[in-house]
Amino acid sequence: MASAASPTALEIEEQVARIRRAQVETEKFVAEQKKLMAEAAKLERDRTLAPWQIVATTVAATAALIGGTAAVVKIFFP
Repeated sequence: MASAASPTALEIEEQVARIRRAQVETEKFVAEQKKLMAEAAKLERDRTLAPWQIVATTVAATAALIGGTAAVVKIFFP
């Protein structure tokens, strides 16, 4: 009878080990999925802000050109 109980116990331990490996793999998959979702959210945010970055850069460049032109005019045409 003892030999009949041992294979059953070994089978149960094997199933438990298989379940634990599956849980670890699932946790890795979930962590990777969360990382990818965070990256996708960042890309979406960047895509949304890109036009505003262009506007801000254009305004800054225009202000620099106007300031430079005013300085040149002040130097050469007092």
